[in-house]
Amino acid sequence: MTLDAAIAEAARLVAASNQPLIAGLGTDVAGARAAIALAQQVGAAIDHMHSESLLRDLDVVRSSGVMLTTPTETDVHADTLLLAGPLPHDGLFQQIVLGSKRPAERGRALRIFWLCPGSSAATAAGGKNNIQIIGRAPGDLPALLAALRARVADRPIAKVAVSARLLEQISRDLKASRFGVAIWSAASIDALTIEMLCGLVNDLNAMTRFSTLPLLPADNALGILQVCGWMTGVPMRTGFGRLYPHHDPWLFDRRRLAEAGETDCVIWISAYRAEAPPWREAPPTIALTADGAGFRMPPRVHIAVGTPAVDHAAVHYVPSIGTLAALAASQPSQMISVADAVSRIAAALPDDGAGRC
Repeated sequence: MTLDAAIAEAARLVAASNQPLIAGLGTDVAGARAAIALAQQVGAAIDHMHSESLLRDLDVVRSSGVMLTTPTETDVHADTLLLAGPLPHDGLFQQIVLGSKRPAERGRALRIFWLCPGSSAATAAGGKNNIQIIGRAPGDLPALLAALRARVADRPIAKVAVSARLLEQISRDLKASRFGVAIWSAASIDALTIEMLCGLVNDLNAMTRFSTLPLLPADNALGILQVCGWMTGVPMRTGFGRLYPHHDPWLFDRRRLAEAGETDCVIWISAYRAEAPPWREAPPTIALTADGAGFRMPPRVHIAVGTPAVDHAAVHYVPSIGTLAALAASQPSQMISVADAVSRIAAALPDDGAGRC
């Protein structure tokens, strides 16, 4: 199928749909803007492949607030890191936890306390002797954080998975830090545990300087969240069937919509990786992915798209600097971008509003 034929067939499927879904959303800012504009045009729902993690962090921001710092500030100034739960061994983890070095003129060497990291901690720690592991099972993390928060406030505690003497020592070390940073990944801990950790950070700020640095999901997840914010005023998991943005984290969950048969056409976007939809059965699917995706069910239309900042220039969120950045293509090619593919699909739709709920 030629590209023109694929665009025409994709437009036909979208126009015939009563409840389209645009999911995955692994794309750059331009691709996200085009996808959200198409969703507004046809009354579709939108959801990112990592929205569970993003919305856990966002729940805490909205309910109780979060004190945040940047990777650079952490790397340059932090003398204490408090890691909570299992963490992805990604580039930011390597930079902040394993790659940090403190010259003598900056004072004390970096100290790292890792709470309940799970079975992969030894591999992730890479033999660094400044990492102290406290507890093992991730399931013990909420109780351990509660006990540590109590000891920081000099309140008594009940028995937990580690000794009271060790908790007392850690609480003293945390209070004695010059600048500490708590780090976690919402992919491995729930919103209430994140809120407990952020509460501990707030308590520590009464005695010293402490902040947080969540490790974010891949596929430009935070960049997409920001695009949703400035275009619609709400996060992903939003539908446009009412002709205005309607945010509902349960109703517009991509997996639930697909598995419950509540969508009759899916546009799946994964430009950073050849990632296929996770569900086993789905309605007609239009896939815009990098080459090599292994689909459980062949999509009705598959358009191979370029990787942002590799095949074409892109603006996306760069975790190492903590902001959006414009990047040139490292290996320019003729692969079509998600933004161009989605814009061409939108332009091929009929003008009579077909497909809108």
